[in-house]
Amino acid sequence: MTRMLYAVARFSVRRRFVVLALWLLAAIALVAISHRMGDNTNDNLSLPGTNSQQATNTLTSSFPGQANGASPIVLHARSGKLTDSNNANAVNQASSNLSKDPSVAGVVSPLTQQGASQLSQDQTTGYLNVTLKVSPGSLSQSDAQEIINKAAKPGQAAGLQVATGGQLGQKVSKPSTEQSELIGIIAAAIILTFTFGTVTAMLLPIVTAIFALLSTLAIIRMLGHVTSVPTVAPTLATMIGLGVGIDYALFIVTRHFRGLREGLPIEESIARAAATSGGAVFFAGCTVTIALVSLAVAGIPLVTTMGLMAAVSVVIAVLAALTLLPAELAILGPRIESLRVHKPATDEQIRKGLWAKWAREIARRPIVAGIAALAILIPLMIPLLSLQLGQQDTAALSKSTTARQAYDLISQNFGAGVNGPLLVAVKLGSPAQNGTQDPRLATLQKDVKGTSGVVAVSPAQVDQAGTTAYFNAISNAGPAEQATTNLVHTLRLSTIPTAQKGTNMQAYVGGTTAAYDDLASKISSKLPLQILVVIALSFLLLILAFRTVVVPPQAAVMNLLSIGASYGVLTAIFQYGWLHSLIGLPGKVPVVSYVPLFMFAVLFGLSMDYEVFLVSQIEEHVHEGQDNKTSVISGLVTSARVITSAALIMVFVFGSFLLNGDPTVKQFGVGLAIAVILDATVVRCLLVPALMVLMGKLNWFMPRWLDKIVPHMSIEGAEFFRERDVARAREAEPELVGAGTER
Repeated sequence: MTRMLYAVARFSVRRRFVVLALWLLAAIALVAISHRMGDNTNDNLSLPGTNSQQATNTLTSSFPGQANGASPIVLHARSGKLTDSNNANAVNQASSNLSKDPSVAGVVSPLTQQGASQLSQDQTTGYLNVTLKVSPGSLSQSDAQEIINKAAKPGQAAGLQVATGGQLGQKVSKPSTEQSELIGIIAAAIILTFTFGTVTAMLLPIVTAIFALLSTLAIIRMLGHVTSVPTVAPTLATMIGLGVGIDYALFIVTRHFRGLREGLPIEESIARAAATSGGAVFFAGCTVTIALVSLAVAGIPLVTTMGLMAAVSVVIAVLAALTLLPAELAILGPRIESLRVHKPATDEQIRKGLWAKWAREIARRPIVAGIAALAILIPLMIPLLSLQLGQQDTAALSKSTTARQAYDLISQNFGAGVNGPLLVAVKLGSPAQNGTQDPRLATLQKDVKGTSGVVAVSPAQVDQAGTTAYFNAISNAGPAEQATTNLVHTLRLSTIPTAQKGTNMQAYVGGTTAAYDDLASKISSKLPLQILVVIALSFLLLILAFRTVVVPPQAAVMNLLSIGASYGVLTAIFQYGWLHSLIGLPGKVPVVSYVPLFMFAVLFGLSMDYEVFLVSQIEEHVHEGQDNKTSVISGLVTSARVITSAALIMVFVFGSFLLNGDPTVKQFGVGLAIAVILDATVVRCLLVPALMVLMGKLNWFMPRWLDKIVPHMSIEGAEFFRERDVARAREAEPELVGAGTER
């Protein structure tokens, strides 16, 4: 691997302007093509084998509009009533406009007998119930806005307040991420300036990461036209791509500065940095990518695609670090030292600095250090014991979004449950008798309406064949509340089985609310398997990297501790509602079901990055002949400054997404930032060194039988360059080597 990376880096250095031009042209072409194609994200929940998916499948042929869900477009009269002549004309015009749209399957107006329940008691508020011929998730944001405008324009012209809920409203209520990206980049620039000591060097990781990010987002946008890409996927790819892109470049530039201090020629220093630290970058990128791709184990299309899109960002970041960055370093050459803000620390200053004192103190009292780390991590894990996975909560969106405005208007005038009706789909074994008056349907509706927590049911609808029917059940609680989740379980486990007992009828509970409940249940059941798969893969990678059976389980346990603590903090802040006002939320919100699953994959991969960087530095000193304790001290002193700088960048990049108005994005930002803080400080710079000091020589234990079958590999390839330097020395001074051999 080192030989290949060295060759790639040498090519990038020698053909620096060609490599830069290729990256520039590729980025411009990808961005231009993707913008021409447009956005096409899709939030459809396909959950094979679940009750909600069976409900969708039941209605697909007979009631495709209902199978795709309904979106309310709310119209509110600020003065007078909707039934007043001017307002009524606007409502009717909006309904007529919508019904002519080719994507709309049907519109029910609150001013018709069929939609009487959609008009509030004081007649000031009503909503058009819009069903689509296509899945709302498959519409682009502009397509959704075009449909909404057909109702909004006549309503607003009449002075009505118009707001759109459901999936149509959510499609156009996604906050932009530009502000978060900018803050993350500014914070990274400040950290890099102090880390490198020069403004010029600071620019390299930033530029490299931006190139990689632009290419990544363009690729994801294009992939959205051939597969279902969730709306949140580009935001997650931005968070991860920006963070790892800057960090990976940081590792390589740091190694380049080290090569320059050791007296290497500039081009050789660049190539060696890309081949040594670049090897660690390649290994770390593979670990994160494997962890993200392993999300496919859950068997949930939404989660699988999110993982794959994030993996794309990591792969592009690695490619940029190994090819574009060496070209940029070569173009700068000696000018990398320009615009210096402080002098770099000498080796002697580093050996006497704060990190050296910290490392020696840990080595002197490893048990105390380990207990102190656990005393921080274990209490933070306690809230995790009460974690309940939920669904996205529209009530927590910014009040400036149309989805939140629609949610509030419906809650105030019709009840919160109307925002997330439960769809009861019915498959009749024999055609219905007297249509909707079929005794089986009547009994089912009566039992559902009588279930505690149900405030109303809609009239049943039966297809022409009389074999498929549906009706809605309205909960007395909001869609994201635990009471609604409990109601879904009651209907499925008790009410419906009792009603259909002894009949040739099968009923399912579907709709968006029920689908997210199924998603949470499926993720809860798959999370242990996901954890085992990621740990097993990481275990194998670490054995290959360090040839020891002791470091891999240590790393797994350390990673689980930091991730568990971050889960606990996530639970406390969002589910308990602690500090909610500081992060821009009105109160407690449920932890979205796929957030912990995705977080685990990302964090385990990032934790392995820091583990590899730290342990590889310790191992390097072991190979130089230092004893275990001294190696741990030297390795921590060498790596701690870089690890903390990299972690700080990650924390600011992830934390900046707290400014995003989407509560789900906030959860990712908080969870990832907290986990990185804990992992880089408490775990890597306290717990891991303490444990490695206690383990002594056992750290490097490898059974002979396993040593024989495990292939040899070196992450940073120190052996390759030692052998290469010796061979060159012999070629340059054969007579001196010969004379030394004779003596």
